[in-house]
Amino acid sequence: MSRYWSLVCAVTVYLSSFGIASAACDANVWREYAGIKLWKFAGSDAYFYATPQMDIDADGAPNAYHPKDIGIDALGNAGFPNGGWKNVLVVDPDDPSRPFVQTSGDFAGYFVSKTSLQDKTLPATDPSRYVDARVVSYIVFPGAFFAIKGTGDYGDFAVVRNLSNDKQSSAIVADGGPQNAPLGEVSVGLAESLGGSHVNPRNGAGKPRGTFVYLIFPKSKANPAWPIAQGQMDQQAGNRLAALGGWERIMACVQ
Repeated sequence: MSRYWSLVCAVTVYLSSFGIASAACDANVWREYAGIKLWKFAGSDAYFYATPQMDIDADGAPNAYHPKDIGIDALGNAGFPNGGWKNVLVVDPDDPSRPFVQTSGDFAGYFVSKTSLQDKTLPATDPSRYVDARVVSYIVFPGAFFAIKGTGDYGDFAVVRNLSNDKQSSAIVADGGPQNAPLGEVSVGLAESLGGSHVNPRNGAGKPRGTFVYLIFPKSKANPAWPIAQGQMDQQAGNRLAALGGWERIMACVQ
């Protein structure tokens, strides 16, 4: 957690002690998705939800997938070789029937895995074009959820908190998941920021436990939406959290 983000969290908690913490919930249920209530405050595009569900995404990591299945994630999770892999792996421009294999760098021999959020100034075959799941705290939107008007876009900022240990992190919406998947899929980086240790995308080992509160800020993405430095992500999410009244206002609705 950056120094800026730690300061923002401390200030919002301090300010909320002057009355907000004891207030009743003043948000309304905006809609439901797969049994999860989405809450909104009047006059705000931001919304939040709570879920104990957590699945791990490795997409965007340069060592996510390997032809010999020795990557940090299983090839089956990329849909390879049975089908659907073109949504996850970069196609070889010289042979569209197979994924592109990195030819140089620390992860030569690995496939290039994609994220929906991308730096479009770089070639499709450059792993740096995508959001590295190992180090960036990002959120995955199921296809059906992404299609709902008002849920946000790739590049929008978010804040996530683990109620079991009070660890929290800024985040960015960076990838799309299966059409009807539940909410709660996150990058390795976000899972570890929320208390996980040596999180394994293959089987979920090491991921944190608890109930996780996600606060999403639609219409907040920068231009360009990616790349974004961690400090900018912290600042953007932290400022928006503070403007809503801090965590205490949200906790009145989820506890």
